[in-house]
Parts: sequence; C-alpha cells; structure tokens
Amino acid sequence: MIRSELIARLAAENPHLYRSEIEKVVAAVFDTISTHLAAGGRVELRGFGVFGVRHRSVGRRCNPRTGEIMTLDAKSAPFFRTGKDLHKRLNPDG
Repeated sequence: MIRSELIARLAAENPHLYRSEIEKVVAAVFDTISTHLAAGGRVELRGFGVFGVRHRSVGRRCNPRTGEIMTLDAKSAPFFRTGKDLHKRLNPDG
C-alpha cells in the first residue's frame, strides 16, 4: 500500500471527513515520526510496532569484486520491529 492508497481507504471508511483533511493528518503523522527519528528518538505504537534508529559505527569492509579494503563512515539507519499483536496477525499458527 502506498500513501495515496492509504488516504483513499481512510476517505472511503470516513465519508464525513474531507479528503484534504485526511491528507493533512497522514502527512502530519509521517512528518512527526520522521522528525522524532531524525532527533534520535523512537516511536512506539502499541500493538503495531516500534520505529527506531540504529547507529552503525565506522567500519572497514572488503569490496568483494576488487578485494580493496574500504573504510565506511558511521551511519544511522531506521528500523521497524513488529509489535506482538501485529506479529500474531501475520503468523496465526505461531
């Protein structure tokens, strides 16, 4: 599902709301999550999951094609871990 599909589904489920209002709400939610992650925080949505940031330290890696040793800069990468309820919905058997 992409953002426009999400907005269309929310509009269909909530006919009393204008589509422009739904777009603003979805944009505000995504912007708030992004801003908080950029500040190094974490966002927990109970039953759904946790958005967080993992910090990768400076490292040396070998280029498999050339065999050259390369130094990689430190990076931060977003990650998502599913919540218990979502995990159960995706894996009903276990």
